Amino acid sequence: MPNRYLILGDRVAIRPVCANDYEEITALTRDSSELHHPWIPRRDTTREAFDDFVARFAQPTHEGLVICLRQTDEIVGGVNINNIVRGSMQSGMLGYVAYASTAGHGYMSEGLRLVVQFAFTELGLHRLEANIQPTNTASLNLVKRLGFLREGYSPGFQRINGVWQDHERWALTADMLSAGPCAGPA
Repeated sequence: MPNRYLILGDRVAIRPVCANDYEEITALTRDSSELHHPWIPRRDTTREAFDDFVARFAQPTHEGLVICLRQTDEIVGGVNINNIVRGSMQSGMLGYVAYASTAGHGYMSEGLRLVVQFAFTELGLHRLEANIQPTNTASLNLVKRLGFLREGYSPGFQRINGVWQDHERWALTADMLSAGPCAGPA
């Protein structure tokens, strides 16, 4: 179903998350619990909770996307652009998740490059920010590969599974994109 994709890469493509993704994403999340712990809060996996999650993306302040393999349409990652601010800011906060069954193949690098392209062109954003726990080396390495720069450290930034976790703040702007590795190969 290439016509539902927003942008096509060599191996992956991005599209909006939809209600029909419930079973696939729920199974991927369940099978990836070890990979996600302790970085991601435990989530309610009921149909109602998923429908609420998808409904959030009808708001102009949120975009919900999935990264899919082009050959099979299999979901290999999820990306949210949250807290989108318009006006003089034109910014959003990036959140993303890989899944254990396809981690380590470069799909997230390629998919996030497409998301960055989408954010800076189609959404007209100027800045994307990613907040990452300092010990999440895989996620830190991912944003470094994409050209994000470390801007600071935020103590007690996000409550994850009952504990306030510190995060590093990383950002990329549209101006940095043409000069950085984000435009290069995976």
